Amino acid sequence: MLSFLEPLRLLAIGRNTAYDYLLAFGIFLAVVIGLKLIQTVVLIRLRRLAERTKTKVDDAVIEVFERIRPPFYGLVALYLAVRALTLPSAAESAVGLVFGIVLAIEVSVAFGRLTDRLLEIRVAENDGTEAERAQLSSVLGTVGRIVKALVWIVAALMLLANLGVNVTSLVASLGIGGIAIALALQNVLGDLFSSVSILIDKPFVVGDLIVVGEHTGNIERIGLKSTRLRTPLGEELIISNRELTDAHVRNFGRLHRRRALFTLGVTYGTPSDKLRRIPEIMRGIVAAETIAEFDRCHFVSYGDSSLDFEVAFYANTSDYGEYLDLLQSVNLAVYDAFAAEGIGFAFPTRTIISAQD
Repeated sequence: MLSFLEPLRLLAIGRNTAYDYLLAFGIFLAVVIGLKLIQTVVLIRLRRLAERTKTKVDDAVIEVFERIRPPFYGLVALYLAVRALTLPSAAESAVGLVFGIVLAIEVSVAFGRLTDRLLEIRVAENDGTEAERAQLSSVLGTVGRIVKALVWIVAALMLLANLGVNVTSLVASLGIGGIAIALALQNVLGDLFSSVSILIDKPFVVGDLIVVGEHTGNIERIGLKSTRLRTPLGEELIISNRELTDAHVRNFGRLHRRRALFTLGVTYGTPSDKLRRIPEIMRGIVAAETIAEFDRCHFVSYGDSSLDFEVAFYANTSDYGEYLDLLQSVNLAVYDAFAAEGIGFAFPTRTIISAQD
């Protein structure tokens, strides 16, 4: 059936027969057509499936493969076709070297594109302000450049190893140098990665009022190495990002409502019917405030010089100024109501009984 191929097996052209060249050409065509079909058919189907998913990662991966151009397919097909031929050792080595260089470049470029696309997706998903997105883009761009540089270094080392270069000592030198650099820059790198953690995890954002240890202030800027706060006294406080991620941070910017809890002490001798009216008086005072929500008021203890009522209510605001205004309004209303009811506020007193001869 394939007898027509026999003359081709007998026809020698250089180190190969005509049949070998025909087979190599067939491999070349098959690989080119196969890779093209993958790009035009398989990737299109995968693109449609990716559009149905919520994540954008699969879209980024497909975009990277779609950007691979036909010349690269032709090079892959040519390399596989040439592998079917018998070539001089020098020519075979040259072909392998060229293919390895092009493959390493293409893979590194594709990985770089994927890294950039994933970082763009992460920035686009950030729901902060335009300034926060720009800052996140700057920080992630720095991280992306570091990652891409590492990929290119690994690709170069792999090429050198394929060329027969002993990269063991080179890798050891790079490792020692990397350790030295990491030790020298550990604080800077720690702050950098802490900055990435803050911008991605967002424990606080620009404008939030936070408390870190003994320090209090509003976030003004989150940088690569440090975060700047404006204290209530107007000073600018600079704290390293690593210190912020290691510390316990109280974020009042995420506070949706505040709870007020205080004790009212009335004098001993206050009639019991007036003591029973105090919880209702407090309920009415708090209910009259538009942003207040009454919680409770109870007669809780007999103090040394007062009958103590514990009062609790909520202020439905995150603004500290509004909270203080509300507290002041409630306190003044309590003062007026107690004066009208004839209820006296207790204060520390001491009764001295002296023995007479």
